[in-house]
Amino acid sequence: MGRTIRIDPVTRLEGHGRIEIFLDEKGEVNRAYLQVPELRGFEVFAVGRPAEDMPQITPRICGVCPMAHHMASTKALDALYQVEPPAAAKLIRELAYNIFMLEDHALHFFFLGGPDFVVGPRAAPAERNILGVLGKVGLEVGKRVIAMRRELRDLNTFLCGKVTHPVTGLPGGVAKGITEADRPRFGEVAARGRDFALFTLQTFEQIVLNNREYVNLIVSDTYTHRTYYMGMVDANNRVNFYDGKVRVVTPEGKEWRKFAPADYLEVIAEHTEPWSYMKFPYLRPIGWKGFTDGADSGIFSVAPLARLNAAAGMATPQAQEAYEKMFATLGGKPVHHTLANHWARIIEMVYAAERLQELANAPQLTEPNIRTLPTATPRLGIGVVEAPRGTLIHHYETDARGIIQRANLIVATQNNAARIALSVDKAARALLGKEGPADDQGLLNMVEMAFRAYDPCHGCATHTLPGGLALRISIRDPQGKLLREIRT
Repeated sequence: MGRTIRIDPVTRLEGHGRIEIFLDEKGEVNRAYLQVPELRGFEVFAVGRPAEDMPQITPRICGVCPMAHHMASTKALDALYQVEPPAAAKLIRELAYNIFMLEDHALHFFFLGGPDFVVGPRAAPAERNILGVLGKVGLEVGKRVIAMRRELRDLNTFLCGKVTHPVTGLPGGVAKGITEADRPRFGEVAARGRDFALFTLQTFEQIVLNNREYVNLIVSDTYTHRTYYMGMVDANNRVNFYDGKVRVVTPEGKEWRKFAPADYLEVIAEHTEPWSYMKFPYLRPIGWKGFTDGADSGIFSVAPLARLNAAAGMATPQAQEAYEKMFATLGGKPVHHTLANHWARIIEMVYAAERLQELANAPQLTEPNIRTLPTATPRLGIGVVEAPRGTLIHHYETDARGIIQRANLIVATQNNAARIALSVDKAARALLGKEGPADDQGLLNMVEMAFRAYDPCHGCATHTLPGGLALRISIRDPQGKLLREIRT
C-alpha cells in the first residue's frame, strides 16, 4: 500500500495550489499532480455585460497582472469595433505596458522565484522569502528594489489612473495623453529602470551563475522538457510585449507557425482533465497526445524563456547582448531548461527598460490626438499581449449592441499548464526517494521550484468546471461540535 505526500499550500505564486505526490509500495513516486483548489470562471461573469466594461472587469481577475488583462481587453475592443488607435495612443499603451513588465518581473525575481537561488533551494522554509533575500544581498539592495518598484507603480498610477485596476484603455485609444511637460519624468524613470535592470542581471550572474551547484541544477534533466515555444514578435521576429504576430518554434528551434492574433483558433485548442479547474491548451494541428513532450506532442510553452526561444533576438542593444550570452552559456537555441526562465526574465527586464527609454523619447508620444471614436457595429474582437507569464488571449463575441454573448480567455498559465504538469511530475520522480527522504522539506521545495519558474497565476487560469475536485462542507454547532458533513 503506497502513501501520499501533500504540499499544501504551495508557496510564492499568485493564487492557490497544492501538490499531491503518490508513492508506490517501494516508496517511489508513481505520479505527482499540481492541483488548483479555486475556480474563478471569469468568462461567465462577462456574458451579458457591455463590452466596454471588460477592460475594467478583467483586471479584477488578478491583483498582480491587472495591466496585462486591461491591455489585452482594450486591444480586443479595438478589434471588436474595427478601430485603429492613433499613433500617440499606441505609444502610450506600450509605454504603460513596459513599465508594468519591468515592475512585475522585478517582483518575481526578488520576492517569488529569487529566494530559491539567493537564499538556496534547500534553505529552511522560514528563510526562503524576501527577508531571507535581504539577509543575503543587504538592506540597501532591498531599499533599492522597493524604491524602484514604487517609482514604477507611481508612474503607471499617473498614466493609468490606478496601478492595480487601470482605467486608461478605451476602444480606439486611451483616456489620458502625455504632455511635453510630462515627458522628462518618463525619461528619468526609464534611465533609472535600465540601471536597476542591469544591476539585477549583475546580481543574478554573481549569485547564480558563479555557483556551480546552481548552474548544474538549472541544466539538469530534472528540470528539462523539450516542447514547442510560443511568443509575440515584431516584424523582425524580435521580442515585443505589446503588439505583433505570434510565433511558434519547434523543439529544435525552427519556425513552425507565425500567425495573427485573430487566427489563434487555427493554432490553439484546449483540453480538460477531471482533476483540474485549468484548461490545457495544445497545438491544434498536432493534437492532444497526453502529458508527454517532444516534437510529436502538441504541448507548448510560453513565458520569458519561451519568448526568447521563439524570437530571433531582442529589439534593444543591452538586452540583445544579455540574450546572446544566455544562449551561448546554455549551449545554444532553444534552451529547454525550465529554471532558465529566471535568467530570461531578467533579460526581459533589461529590454523593458530600454524600450521604455525609446518610447519616452518618441516624437509622436505627446501628440494631442489620442483616440479614434468607434463607429462600426461590433461582432467579434480578439486581443493578444505578452503578459509577464506568457501569451495572453482575450476573445469576445457580442450582439449588435455590444453586449457580450461569449467570452474566452486563454491566460499565460493555462498555456503553460500542460508543461507545468510535466515539470512537477518529473521533478518529484527525480528527487524524492533518490536524493533523500520523500518528506525532506528541502527536496519538496525543489519540487515546487518546477512550477515556480513559470511564475504561474492560478487565479487567472482556472476557467473550467469538470466536477473533479471534491467540495467538503462541515456544519458545526456554536460550540464547534461537528453536526453534519456534506461531500460533493
